[in-house]
Amino acid sequence: MGDPHGAPAVELREEELVWRFSRSSGPGGQHVNTSDTRVSLSLDVTTTAVLTEAERERALRRLGPRLVDGMLTVSVQDFRSQARNREAARQRLAALLGEAARPPARGRRPTRPTRAAKERRLREKRRRSALKRARSGRYDD
Repeated sequence: MGDPHGAPAVELREEELVWRFSRSSGPGGQHVNTSDTRVSLSLDVTTTAVLTEAERERALRRLGPRLVDGMLTVSVQDFRSQARNREAARQRLAALLGEAARPPARGRRPTRPTRAAKERRLREKRRRSALKRARSGRYDD
């Protein structure tokens, strides 16, 4: 599953994931005091097998400040249900890792404006200039 920006989400391996659960903050009534609905999901980016060596280097470089000893962690407490938070955490981690590992976009190939485009631009400039000159009440060329 990919994210809306076009980066493919990485296919995570269950055996590489480290799950932690704790009590969420926020609303929830009596239920929230007894259930561990906040989910923290961690993955060791330095050893994961889901990335190629080039992807790993890119991910480590781009995620640098977010990593703690090579571990990337996301925490989710958006939902009252632990199951929904688990799914959201898995999707976020996969999307984050996919975005970080994605190769850089191809650079723009520089092009020159065509002769017609230059002429259109200059024609429009002359038209705007004449319009503004007429507006100001100045008629001296």
